[in-house]
Amino acid sequence: MNKGLYIATLEPNSGKSLISLGLMRALLGKTVKVAYFRPIINEEKPGNLDNHIETVLKYFDLPLAYTDAFAFERKEVIQKRNEGKSGEIIDTIIRKYKALEENFDFVLVEGSDFSGEGSVFEFDENVTIAKNLGLPVIIVASGRGKTKEGLMGSLQMAYQTFINKDVRVMAMVSNKIELANLAIATNGMREFLPDDVAVFALPLIDTLANPTLKEIVEELDGKVLFGEEFLDNQSGSFNVGAMQLRNYLKHLKNESLVITPGDRADIILGALQAHISSNYPRISGIILTGGLIPEDSIIKLIEGLSQVVPIISVEDGTFNVTNKVGAINSNIYADSIQKIETSISTFEKYIKIDPLIERFAGLQPSGLTPRMFQYSLVKRAQQKRKHIVLPEGTDERILTAASRLIAMDIVDLTILGDEEEIRKLIMKLALPMDFKKLKIINPTTSEYFEDYVKTFYELRKHKNVNMDIARDLMSDVSYYGTMMIYKGHADGMVSGAAHTTQHTIRPALQFIKTKPGVSVVSSVFFMCLEDRVSVFGDCAINPNPTAEELAEICISSAESSKAFGIEPKIAMLSYSSGSSGKGEDVDRVREATEIVKRKRPDLKIEGPIQYDAAVDLSVGKAKLPGSEVAGQASVLIFPDLNTGNNTYKAVQRETGALAIGPMLQGLNKPVNDLSRGCTVDDVFNTVILTAIQAQGL
Repeated sequence: MNKGLYIATLEPNSGKSLISLGLMRALLGKTVKVAYFRPIINEEKPGNLDNHIETVLKYFDLPLAYTDAFAFERKEVIQKRNEGKSGEIIDTIIRKYKALEENFDFVLVEGSDFSGEGSVFEFDENVTIAKNLGLPVIIVASGRGKTKEGLMGSLQMAYQTFINKDVRVMAMVSNKIELANLAIATNGMREFLPDDVAVFALPLIDTLANPTLKEIVEELDGKVLFGEEFLDNQSGSFNVGAMQLRNYLKHLKNESLVITPGDRADIILGALQAHISSNYPRISGIILTGGLIPEDSIIKLIEGLSQVVPIISVEDGTFNVTNKVGAINSNIYADSIQKIETSISTFEKYIKIDPLIERFAGLQPSGLTPRMFQYSLVKRAQQKRKHIVLPEGTDERILTAASRLIAMDIVDLTILGDEEEIRKLIMKLALPMDFKKLKIINPTTSEYFEDYVKTFYELRKHKNVNMDIARDLMSDVSYYGTMMIYKGHADGMVSGAAHTTQHTIRPALQFIKTKPGVSVVSSVFFMCLEDRVSVFGDCAINPNPTAEELAEICISSAESSKAFGIEPKIAMLSYSSGSSGKGEDVDRVREATEIVKRKRPDLKIEGPIQYDAAVDLSVGKAKLPGSEVAGQASVLIFPDLNTGNNTYKAVQRETGALAIGPMLQGLNKPVNDLSRGCTVDDVFNTVILTAIQAQGL
């Protein structure tokens, strides 16, 4: 079994960072401890870190020191080579790699960047390093600007070089290929590779290739006059504002960068106005050339605008600036969350890596870590795409999560609210958003509004609902979103960031209804602890369940647990364990346990049992010897809402556990309720849970 994999490329700007990010996500979904290692990095400016290492360590929260993640800076390698110490280079790289191999389950190794002095030797260096580390290789090459013959020739030469050095090639990736040519690239590699080498082709993704305004500022040594908070804007294209404004406006494209002399107030103000106009595309920023700054009156006017983009002053002339901007190669940095998630999404869409990992690495995880659980959730949501509606379209957390979900291509989304207001808020937040993939509906002006009103009236007229009441209620986003599910126009709904639990759930109870045989809608949290994932129920819905209701909550929670890959070992929690305690509350738990045993004798259940006896093996053995649940419970059922809600929050805050949920159980179709204190991650995770529920689990 290999404990490492080497990613090698033939040239700079091949896009191997995308491969590294996708592989790291996949590996962490298979095993607990994965390290990242770069034998040779480029020297950075003083105080700067290698952006590859910083990005991977930070995004995946790897327990690895920065200095342990590389062996040499490029200048050190050149110096040692000039001193005749090439053997020392390899010895140090092996030593640092082996240290990681001893302490981690797997090590992902990323080769060098082919930039800077000494790059002519880098391909041979990567071959030598991979051979000495004894690692199989994935070869990555860019097809941008190449003919099929040129790309295939380079790849075939690289393959033969590795093979001739007895380095096993596991896979080959043609990256940055025009979408229409993916099959051509795949077939081209297949022609000269044996069947045991996997081949993949990835398309050119504009949002990954386009530089951010921050990168442009650094490259041009510019001074930011306005909009510093929006420097993560990406430049989709650029054009020079030299003609008259009325003609220039015709050349604006979405996310375009405006380059114009600093004294062209007409172009500056016209571009800013176009940015906020619904009749023109958004721009990403404005570069003022020639060291010219607009007059004070123009500056004052810009300062009073409600929306601005980065406006950058540079000393160079327009011609030089245009050439420099066109030559900038975009990178992925630790704070480039959108680019990171787009990279991972692209990898997962086009590269089916799981069979390859299992074949060459033989990773067989024991147990289920939180990261594995989250990885499995995303993979399952992507297997059968679902449509989720988010009613709270003016909540910043909802829009930010929606941006991430769309970038990762996990679900189809509809957001409810006024379209112009939502678009303005997205612009204000500078969220990268593909509006072609986002549907925005204003309930009262939608084509389905009258049909929804009539349907609701028919469903609720026996409750004295008339058409006026139906129309008024259907104007409410929670009712409209729930009706979308009822009518089959959406598969699930997530709300509650700005509404109460009752406001979110009431419409579902009125006409989505509960599943056959279910009388209680309840909830569970998936508590992602350091070494396991536990199911907590019910911590959000039922204040004081009866014994019968508690039993039903237990059975629903066990089914949810199984559906999400967690073997249910159920602890019915109370203030005493076994038969030692007396009193109304503990008797209710004892009765609920007996009901579950009668209804579902197949379930492993213990109750009443105290929390410590449920989760701590030594305590469990002492208090309930011989129990198949005590000390290893995976499903913990709380006796009431007060206990459950306080306990999950205490565990979350004191241990740093990630609480995913609440996920509602028992409804015919999924509707899930967020806390009004939810984070963007909470929204993101709950949408994924809802999508999986909608698959029929």
